[in-house]
Amino acid sequence: MQHPRTSFLVRLAIAAAAVAGALLLASCSGTPADTHPGQPVTKRKQAFKLMLRSFEPMGLVVRGRKEYDPQKFLDYATDLQQLADKPWQYFTPDSDYPPTRAKAAVWQQPERFRAARQKLADSLSHLTVVAKNGNLDAIRPVFAEVEKSCQSCHREFRGGLL
Repeated sequence: MQHPRTSFLVRLAIAAAAVAGALLLASCSGTPADTHPGQPVTKRKQAFKLMLRSFEPMGLVVRGRKEYDPQKFLDYATDLQQLADKPWQYFTPDSDYPPTRAKAAVWQQPERFRAARQKLADSLSHLTVVAKNGNLDAIRPVFAEVEKSCQSCHREFRGGLL
């Protein structure tokens, strides 16, 4: 039979090792800070996050996971269309550094990148027009085109997960 104090010390050592391991993992997986002048990488990430605040609720509606409110959907579509040009100004030639997830193709193939951005703008414009009629069945395929535009751009120009 183990002494009660030995058992306590073993548990304490295991807990200390677990905490140390967690701290080590946290320090290894941290994202590098954006310390460059103007922080273009940080600003474009913030712009994309703002876009997601409109995009994600629309996706929930289109998939039937959230109630469809035609005016709210139109508001989201309009907001997204207005935000869609915001991130691109931060893809400057000097912004290809960690913590970016942009692939080198952004800078190596600027015409293709510009075309992908235009495809998104066009699909969002179409979505806003269709959302004005309030017919969810008509909205679904147009929203799918917006998603397809996002996914193809991510595959070609963004590293990491979608």
